[in-house]
Amino acid sequence: MTRRNLLKLASAAGASRLAGRFSAPKARLRTALCAYSFREALRTGAMTYPDLVRYAVEHGLDGLDLTVYWFPQPLAESWLLELKRLAYREAVEIYSISVRTEMTRPTPELRRKEVEEIKSWVDVAALLGAGHIRVFGGRVPAGATEAQAAGWAAEVLAQGAEYAGRKGVFLGLENHGGVTERAETIVRIVKQVNSPWVGINLDTGNFDKDVFRQIEICLPYAVNAQVKSQMRDDSGRVVESDWDRIFAMFARSGYRGYLALEYDGKEPPETAVPRLLRRLRELAAKYSA
Repeated sequence: MTRRNLLKLASAAGASRLAGRFSAPKARLRTALCAYSFREALRTGAMTYPDLVRYAVEHGLDGLDLTVYWFPQPLAESWLLELKRLAYREAVEIYSISVRTEMTRPTPELRRKEVEEIKSWVDVAALLGAGHIRVFGGRVPAGATEAQAAGWAAEVLAQGAEYAGRKGVFLGLENHGGVTERAETIVRIVKQVNSPWVGINLDTGNFDKDVFRQIEICLPYAVNAQVKSQMRDDSGRVVESDWDRIFAMFARSGYRGYLALEYDGKEPPETAVPRLLRRLRELAAKYSA
């Protein structure tokens, strides 16, 4: 064998190994905080959204998921741009906003209003540079079946996604009771929409039973994740979340994205959140590729 042929073989083998390394699903876990964790302070004005940016820096986080409930009203573009400027200068990514939606409205007119509401928040997300919006499916209306409600949710989500995709924004449907109480129904809605800009906003604390099985079902479709300090066991009791097991599940699935702490426990967030964020950072580093 000539030296040239040997070099060709070595080069081909190296390229093959390189391709294998990059094609294998490896987790890439990033840390974040949901604004909802400080809901009372944001509601009263004791904390501001710029304060959250600085808090993320102080606690070594990669990003923020901004629950929009306490944005100033009327919402000015200048306020959004100033927040975006601060986040950029502090190297904190505002990667997501979380909004309220009720996609299961029983009349076409009400569903059209939901679509328009989603579009308005897509514009806000795009202005902030956020690539994701958390949305809710909604309740099953009185007199309707779950299948009907799921169909209405898919209808609204598909129309919202058509607009969101043109702006480069994902819509993540959260497991949040109602029509999204069960993982199988959430996946069915996402598949029915069949948009590259729609996935699941996976909240690890929102399933009431068979929690780990349902998380497993949702993981292939997750485009964002929110982790809570508590969850329910098989008997329905509220227990401490097994974050090690949960992070391992995300890692095995090859998840690449944010894991945002959404704290809703009884301990004051001023003491609980810093402790939980330390654990979040440790596990994200442990299970990332």
